[in-house]
Amino acid sequence: MKIVITIWFLVSACILRAQDSSFFTSAKTIEGEYADFTVDNLGNYYLLSKENQLKKLNNRGDSMGVFNDVRRYGKLFSMDVTNPLKVLLYYKNFSTVVVLDRFLNIVNTIDLRKQNIFQVKAIAQSYDNNIWLYDEQNNKLKRIGEKGEVISETVDLRIIFDEVPSPTHIFDHDGFVYLYDPEKGFYVFDIYGSFKTKISYKGLTDVTVIGKTILGIDNKIIIAYTTGTLTEKRLPIPQGFTEYQKAVIQPGHLYLLQNNSIKHFTF
Repeated sequence: MKIVITIWFLVSACILRAQDSSFFTSAKTIEGEYADFTVDNLGNYYLLSKENQLKKLNNRGDSMGVFNDVRRYGKLFSMDVTNPLKVLLYYKNFSTVVVLDRFLNIVNTIDLRKQNIFQVKAIAQSYDNNIWLYDEQNNKLKRIGEKGEVISETVDLRIIFDEVPSPTHIFDHDGFVYLYDPEKGFYVFDIYGSFKTKISYKGLTDVTVIGKTILGIDNKIIIAYTTGTLTEKRLPIPQGFTEYQKAVIQPGHLYLLQNNSIKHFTF
């Protein structure tokens, strides 16, 4: 029995190595030291320096804009570039959302404290060009408008769950809203705020949702789970690049932030 198990592990390891070498092709390297980054669906890069300056590059590496209002807002907590024409920056320490245009000029600022919203860890672009957020003070998923007004909200989730989520990410795709809590998994709602299902993928990093597919990384393995077909696919991070600070996964693309560069792979 031990021999059979050993052979199975060896075969699995060989398959993963073969997939690694055949699936990924190195496409581009962006040199520089960055604190954070992301990539939109057009291949534009959003690069956050360690001094909190945000720079946008197109997929050819040309500069498209710079946002540098560090003194007013401090440290950037998260950014959402789901809509490249409307970039959302969230400054958690000030409970403030800054909305930028495609050239990183300020279009709007939303002070959540004026709406009595004080505890938020995750925001996201909504299907109708508004903003989703999860208010941890009253345990509700809320959709707010450009002035911060609440357009819609769920019931207090303590009514539904024994343990309420504390999401670090929110995604709006194909008529569903996904809240991800690394300790509890995905909570899925429809766009009207009705709870639909829970998906127990825990401990994933670098999560995203594309269409009806949930993607994330678990122990250097990319996991792609499609909710409609309930199928799962796994693919290892390219050999030699398993030490990284952040990964961004797009259809056919993998981006890895390392100490002195961002590596772009196609697959």
